[in-house]
Amino acid sequence: MLAGMRIRKKLVVLHTIFSVALAAILLVAVRPAVTFVVTQAEVEHAKMMLEVALISRPLAPAAAIEEYRKAAAGKTPAPIINISSGSALELRIDGAAAQQAMGHARAPVRTDSSVRGPGAIMLNPSGVDASDSFYLVTVQLPGARLAAGRIYWILVLALLAVYALVAIALEAVVLPQNVYAPIQRMLVADAAVQLGRKEDELIPEAGIPGDELGEIMRSRNDTVVKLREQEAALGRALHQLEHAAGDLKRKNHLLETAQRNLAESDRLASLGMMSAGIAHELNTPLAVIKGCVEQLNERPDEGVDPARAALMLRVVKRLERLGESLLDFARVRPATLTDTVMAEVVQEAVTLVRLDRETSRVEIKNSIPPDLICRCDGDRMVQVFVNLIRNAVQAVFEGAGRGGAARAGEVAINGCRVERDGRSHVSLTIIDNGPGIDPAILGHLFEPFTSTRLDARGTGLGLAVAESIVKEHGGVLLARNRDGQSGAVFEIILY
Repeated sequence: MLAGMRIRKKLVVLHTIFSVALAAILLVAVRPAVTFVVTQAEVEHAKMMLEVALISRPLAPAAAIEEYRKAAAGKTPAPIINISSGSALELRIDGAAAQQAMGHARAPVRTDSSVRGPGAIMLNPSGVDASDSFYLVTVQLPGARLAAGRIYWILVLALLAVYALVAIALEAVVLPQNVYAPIQRMLVADAAVQLGRKEDELIPEAGIPGDELGEIMRSRNDTVVKLREQEAALGRALHQLEHAAGDLKRKNHLLETAQRNLAESDRLASLGMMSAGIAHELNTPLAVIKGCVEQLNERPDEGVDPARAALMLRVVKRLERLGESLLDFARVRPATLTDTVMAEVVQEAVTLVRLDRETSRVEIKNSIPPDLICRCDGDRMVQVFVNLIRNAVQAVFEGAGRGGAARAGEVAINGCRVERDGRSHVSLTIIDNGPGIDPAILGHLFEPFTSTRLDARGTGLGLAVAESIVKEHGGVLLARNRDGQSGAVFEIILY
């Protein structure tokens, strides 16, 4: 019942319950004591009457008491006097009082029990058997009983009045200043927190008392301050996360693999893009074959050395694979994954790219560790690296042309295994020192036909094809400009 009440109502109920309990305690504890005092007075009055009767009429004390009773009957309020005689058994006198009365033959003795209640007894000097005849006198004093009752009720009312004054003082002076006001200040401050009024959410130090409530209020202020500090730290962390938006692409690359389940119309459109991309990729191997054929045509007597024959065989096989890739893409065939040495894949791609004329002015460094093995389709990954390295070489070549002959062109290919978020993946980077990527096209770099060189050699399909192959491997292809210096970075992440 008290749990759902406000504090003031709880105190009112508790005051009422305490008042009733106090009255009950007084009724149980004080009333018997008052009754005992009146009874004692009545017994002493009875003993006094017997003593006076013995003095006035030693041989007939009963007659003297009877005359006193008649004389007192006219008083208001008149005492009620009863005198009886008989044996101890007839008068129901307790044995101890009877023995004491027989030991003091001419003296009244108190008895706590008799046929008429507490009173005074004395041996009857005129009885036949003095050892078995007693006078019993009991007295009731209505005036004394009335006065005792009044004193009892005055005491009860006085104690209740004192408690009521204490309760009123608590409710009017002590509790409002020391309990209700601090609680109200905390409620107001909590409401300010909920409404976002930061200027009112802390309780002023001047309004905090030095008791336990004050400790609670200071603890609350400290909690609010720490909460605001944590909110500020969280805001700073969120601000930093905004600058790491590129990581979201790594985190969500699995979602991007759903693009492999495109509708038939989307796959046909992708098929057209892939066809144009493969036609774009045929230029390099055809140029290799053309160069070898021209040399044979010019010097047929020299024949073909084994190294050039092996190169021509690799180029022919690559042309066969490129021809098959269009059908593979149309069938949405998953990549054939095997444990592949990435240094060999990159070296083959570098060998193919070096056949381009502009690579003579660009240094290509293959820094892939020889023990770095990744589960992938080696043939398709060669195509990815050819596209990315050629793109980097062309960017460096054009940048060197604009920056002067003294500018040194460099493309570096690095790789390592990385542990991140409890997962292991291979990170492969192609870094150049060219002019970098135009911010205007950075967000659309991997879309088909996005290129700054829309001519015979720059069709805008190489990066789109590369990203498509990386996605088939369940990986992600990222692009960004280098920090603090010119150049671009392409990163392949394979899981």
